[in-house]
Amino acid sequence: MTSSPLRIGIAGITGRVGRLLVEEVRLQDNAVLSGGTSLSKDIQNLSDGIKIYENFEELVKASDVIIDFTNAATTATHAKALKHSNVAWVLGTTGVSEEAQKLVQETAKTTAVIQAANFSPGVTLMIRLASELGKALPSSQYDAEIVETHHRQKVDAPSGTALAIGEAIAEARNVQLKDVKESGRDGVTGARKEGAIGFAALRGGQIVGEHSAIFLADVEEISITHKAFDRRIFAKGAVRSAFWSVGKPAGLYGMTHVLGLDPVQ
Repeated sequence: MTSSPLRIGIAGITGRVGRLLVEEVRLQDNAVLSGGTSLSKDIQNLSDGIKIYENFEELVKASDVIIDFTNAATTATHAKALKHSNVAWVLGTTGVSEEAQKLVQETAKTTAVIQAANFSPGVTLMIRLASELGKALPSSQYDAEIVETHHRQKVDAPSGTALAIGEAIAEARNVQLKDVKESGRDGVTGARKEGAIGFAALRGGQIVGEHSAIFLADVEEISITHKAFDRRIFAKGAVRSAFWSVGKPAGLYGMTHVLGLDPVQ
């Protein structure tokens, strides 16, 4: 007996990643596109036959899993709609507020939520490596700096991925990122504070995303860099996560779970 295809809904279907998600879902033999939502209502160049729902709740009812690459302002509303739906949530929206993140965590008590600042397998491994370096290289000897570059249209800085790298390093060093974060240095800033994690954001052209974590000591430098050449890698990772969510118990997961780096409790 053949199981029913996975019904995947896309929140933010007319966005850059949303349009790639449409293509990726339609490449899957055992999935169907249940439709999408769009704040912009710009449905030009979308394939015929795609249902655009007026509200998110209707999309949830028509789906088994929602892939969400939208604006951070929608996260709280989406969390409330999904809380008791038994519909899995693949959340790639960045810049989520602390209040909205608490709602995401509440939703994860009743359904599977896979949340990541970046769904690239390479970035996931980079974050893991940054954590290992942060743990092994003491902040008293190794200064940590994070540099990210994105296209000119990006509205937030540092990027969600850069912050995720910083969080990994900070956690490995048993500190809170908010207590050691330095970004946007300008003018007479004084000497670099011991243990600080620095951020620099570059914007220009149509660069999809480049991230470097750099550890600098008096006698050596270690750096790890990831470059994304095509946004399709984010769509591929999100669709992979959607399939991974099938049958998973309620909980808050990340790409490390999808890749098998962390066990499911």
